[in-house]
Amino acid sequence: MLKRTFYTACALFFASSAYAATDCSNAEDQATMTKCASEELAAADKKLNELYKTIEKRLADDHDTKKLLIAAQRAWIGFRDSECTFAASGTDGGSIHPMMVAMCKTSLTKTRNEELADYLKCEEGDLGCVVPAE
Repeated sequence: MLKRTFYTACALFFASSAYAATDCSNAEDQATMTKCASEELAAADKKLNELYKTIEKRLADDHDTKKLLIAAQRAWIGFRDSECTFAASGTDGGSIHPMMVAMCKTSLTKTRNEELADYLKCEEGDLGCVVPAE
């Protein structure tokens, strides 16, 4: 009985801590800082995917340009990941390493989000813009 109560208490503790909101503005330990960096990357990636899908929809009738978008995005993801592996290589093996990689990816992803958002601001007749206006 005591053993089952202990396991139940542990399960409740870990379940509640897993669902607790992370206070990233007051993060003091590496695990929390890494979690916060990962959450920021996830948010930037989510925005990236939203922007990409919107551009993809606008290019639905232009198969060739859509293929170029896909190739460019795949190459960009490869660049981002390789660049951040390189940029964070000085921390490789340390507890700070995952946070450094996530922060690098977040920074580059936010820049890419700005680039993709600019494609969505094209005006009708702008020959320098490959994404048609809505």
